Amino acid sequence: MTGLKLINRGGRCEIEAAHIIPAERQGPDSPRNGVALRRTVHWMFDRGIVSISERGGILTVPGLVLDQVRPMLNPNGKILMAEDTGLAPHPHFPRFHRERIFKGAH
Repeated sequence: MTGLKLINRGGRCEIEAAHIIPAERQGPDSPRNGVALRRTVHWMFDRGIVSISERGGILTVPGLVLDQVRPMLNPNGKILMAEDTGLAPHPHFPRFHRERIFKGAH
């Protein structure tokens, strides 16, 4: 969602794996049910403040994404998809997130 590749001084990527459908809602541990997010964006995703549209657009809840956080989101308004379509989110998972977790209009 950020479009950034952040590497720390130890050479590790500064992202976290996030379930699209959370494990506590029986979301599978599958790459197709996952997105790689910065910690702050992961927190917002888990709380339904940001989500993913059918076409990979970044959805936000007006008034809940702080001005300081907005620059963290990819300026083109889209997530970066895996080149291997077998690793990209299956459409079912973002749809579930939009319909049952996201707090904004979709």
